[in-house]
Amino acid sequence: MAKGKVVREFGDDVSTDIIYPGRFMATVLPTETPQFAFADDAEFNKMLKAKEVAPGSFIVAGKNFGCGSSREQAASCIKGYDFTVIARHYARIFLQNSINVGLDMVICPAIEAAEGDELEVAAGKVLNHTSGKSFPIEPLPKARQAIIDAGGLIPYTRRLLLERAGR
Repeated sequence: MAKGKVVREFGDDVSTDIIYPGRFMATVLPTETPQFAFADDAEFNKMLKAKEVAPGSFIVAGKNFGCGSSREQAASCIKGYDFTVIARHYARIFLQNSINVGLDMVICPAIEAAEGDELEVAAGKVLNHTSGKSFPIEPLPKARQAIIDAGGLIPYTRRLLLERAGR
């Protein structure tokens, strides 16, 4: 269950260039990518770097969130701020990159939320406490959700290997 405020609302077709501009591609470490999150949105980037946005906040988007290139940094820079992304639909490669890095994300085709709204993700739906409306979630397959819950593909695989080794 996640609960928090919407810190940014985006429409459709938000590309990985908006999330993580290509000029920063030389920086690949997940510990370093967050500083470049939404770098071309100077106000939002400044708020992020100054830690003025609470961990556990929400980014809400329309269809095709994460379209464009296959850069994993677009997912890891968001993960670095411990956001949950709620989108109507995700671009295929971004979706898989997000699962691999353990980014908390929700597919909610009917989501209606604005910046500042208080949201809660619980029991298969997103509750917008500000508007009083609720919206059904399209669940990820159990195997993909297990990877996210483990913190990403590497921790998930490590855990499986240790379990098989009897540790």
